[in-house]
Amino acid sequence: MTGVAARPEAASEIRMTMLHATRGKNFWSLRPVTRMDLQVGAFDEISSAEAAGTTERLVAAMPGLVEHRCSIGERGGLIVRLRRGTYAPHIIEHVALELQTMMGHEVGFGRTRGGDVEGEYTLVFEHRHEQVGLRAAALALEVVQQAFDGVLESVDAAVTELRAIAEGPDTPPLHGRVLCGIIGGDGRAEAQQALRERLEDPEQLVIDVSPNYLLQAGLPYARSRMAIILDAELTDVPPRYQEEELAIKLVNVLCDAVERDGMVICPAKAWEIQDYARDSGCRVAVFAADERVTSRDTRRARAVALVRDGRIVIDGCDGVSDAGALDPALPAAPQVAAALAATTLCTECRR
Repeated sequence: MTGVAARPEAASEIRMTMLHATRGKNFWSLRPVTRMDLQVGAFDEISSAEAAGTTERLVAAMPGLVEHRCSIGERGGLIVRLRRGTYAPHIIEHVALELQTMMGHEVGFGRTRGGDVEGEYTLVFEHRHEQVGLRAAALALEVVQQAFDGVLESVDAAVTELRAIAEGPDTPPLHGRVLCGIIGGDGRAEAQQALRERLEDPEQLVIDVSPNYLLQAGLPYARSRMAIILDAELTDVPPRYQEEELAIKLVNVLCDAVERDGMVICPAKAWEIQDYARDSGCRVAVFAADERVTSRDTRRARAVALVRDGRIVIDGCDGVSDAGALDPALPAAPQVAAALAATTLCTECRR
């Protein structure tokens, strides 16, 4: 016999494994988002179409879901997806957004993706108030569990609770401005130290941005004057984010925080990173730990740094200059990137 009674209970199968909010620009969005990771158990293979009445219960409790366009791209798109069959994490994302809309916060951005481990999903959604977003995630999980289990009647209590939370204090937004953020798989600490040693004011903030921290919490500052991207060969993130496409997307988050016409120091031949920086309104300078810089790199670079005969050579708007010898005890790339960053800063100060 099949039917509701034969299915596992969503309340026990669908479980939250992580919940937090990001304050700064992040892998998912330029806006603050709430992130929730879920394990769905048997509901990895049970869609809304296979759970009779799920769609009807959700729409009855939250009529505003009809406004969600979803991937269909038009009003009622989510309802079409629900009737055809979509899965719990995706539904929870939309319910979390709709609960916030019902209590008066206009939000619309959300994404659901496969999680960092097998059988897990990551969903993120926009919030206007951090505590509201966190609670909306937990309440959305409960609502969808109840819808699958056939016991959902109303979301009025959830909406009332969110309104009460919204009246309380929110986490203050990030306002910090730093000189430079540095990201990459290796060499961040060396680049940070080398840049500080070259700065006229060593007290200026140069931030080592761990890729895993960035993935989990977003940038720890709001704006920067420049950024150094050493590479996209990341090791301290889950395996799927080590893949080239996602790794590049992650390191490019630093470009989002660089002020307009600020500088991004990029590796030679990292053309996707260079193009993203330019598209973000930044100027680009390019470095290499050897002499292998291509014409494509130099065509639009504000400055270029390379290594020749053990010395750092910088070709910028003021001509070619010698930035000193490499320290053989340290990796070359961080030293070259730091020298290029310091030189471009000094050039700007003289203008």
